[in-house]
Amino acid sequence: MSSLTPPERLARDLDWNLLRTFLVLANASSVTDAAERLSLKQPTVSSALKRLEDRLGKRLINRKPGRFELTAAGRLLYDEAIDIHGAILRLGTVLAGVEDEVSGHVRIVMASHVVSPLFDATLNQFHTDHPRATLSIEAMASRSALSAVAARRASLAICLVMEKIPQLEYKQLFREHFGLFCGPTHPLYGREGVTTADLAGHSSVSFVTDQMDDALRSVAEMRAEAQLDARIVGTSPNLEEVRRMIIAGLGIGPLPLHVVREDVERGRLWRLPPYEAPPAIDVHVVWNPHAKQNRAEAAMLSGLINLIDSTPTDRRIYS
Repeated sequence: MSSLTPPERLARDLDWNLLRTFLVLANASSVTDAAERLSLKQPTVSSALKRLEDRLGKRLINRKPGRFELTAAGRLLYDEAIDIHGAILRLGTVLAGVEDEVSGHVRIVMASHVVSPLFDATLNQFHTDHPRATLSIEAMASRSALSAVAARRASLAICLVMEKIPQLEYKQLFREHFGLFCGPTHPLYGREGVTTADLAGHSSVSFVTDQMDDALRSVAEMRAEAQLDARIVGTSPNLEEVRRMIIAGLGIGPLPLHVVREDVERGRLWRLPPYEAPPAIDVHVVWNPHAKQNRAEAAMLSGLINLIDSTPTDRRIYS
């Protein structure tokens, strides 16, 4: 019998729990922080890291006073460990669809308060066709949603995209347009003939992704052009909470026009300039083509993509 190669010996002997501990360490600020997250004692975590480094023959984390960061080898291991951890997490989901193709669970992560008739129609058709399948939908910041799909912790994401992660696939679901709004107690509420210059210096609230280097860059540019106070007094990743702060009078803030149309009609919000060429944001469906899907996940994704492809582009632009 031929002897095992070094990679084969590593696959046979490596304790997979060490990789799980390493993933927590890689996202922690210190060994003590990682120990708290794992509900373990600090020496136990330090020992696990040392065993992993000894087994691999590489230093994985530079840990000195004031410094705790992955080495080049640690970064490479982190990328591989993410895939392994994601595959393990998905075992139960994959096996759930073995006996019956309409069983299985679909986990969708999405930006908050996505308003899309296409997505709603897909949910309805999916449940009609596969009543034994289950769904979970979790709202989170778009960047977190993309990370969840990349790490195979989610079936698909519906979110904003600033920079595309190469290993993921993308499909535009719809395009929405943003405007600036204020609430009933704001001094500009109800005023006709307001110009962009009138907004200068007023306090503002916005989304955490409203940054020049993030998904809502065009919205950040709109705020900058209005010369609102550079200090944002309130932020949230959740559209409902940004809306709440605007209505409560904390400041002027951006919201999708089609989402808050009823709020404007009922007097809860007042639209402010600019009125022409409002910034457009694309919302995408994102999935990981390298993730092994159960039958329910495959059915959900194919149903949504097919509906998008059969819907004219102009019917997927909301303003």
